[in-house]
Amino acid sequence: MTAGVEIDADRIAAAVTALPSVAGLHSGRFGEIATLLPGRRVPGVRARPDEITIGVTGRYPATVAEIGAAVRAAVGPADRPVHVRIGDMAPPATVVVTIDAPGVTSPLPLGDPFTTARRNP
Repeated sequence: MTAGVEIDADRIAAAVTALPSVAGLHSGRFGEIATLLPGRRVPGVRARPDEITIGVTGRYPATVAEIGAAVRAAVGPADRPVHVRIGDMAPPATVVVTIDAPGVTSPLPLGDPFTTARRNP
């Protein structure tokens, strides 16, 4: 972006939420990370003349450094610093795990120690 160009908060929000390491946008404890537009707000994206702040909920197992780099890359070149705030972490997405029984599959979230697989008799 060149100096003086208006920041498109909707484009940034769409690009950031499409990242696999981001579970969603996070507007902060009191909703302070947001862009106010006529008649609505874009939570999780705050553009000021001197900085851009993006608030996200990260997705495990991505690290804080990986999430920050991915978010900055999604925002693209900017004429001001881009700060990334990670307000929370979400568990991995649900995947299908095949069990030893032929033809039986079960959706088990990875990393959930309270979920156990059962075989069909």
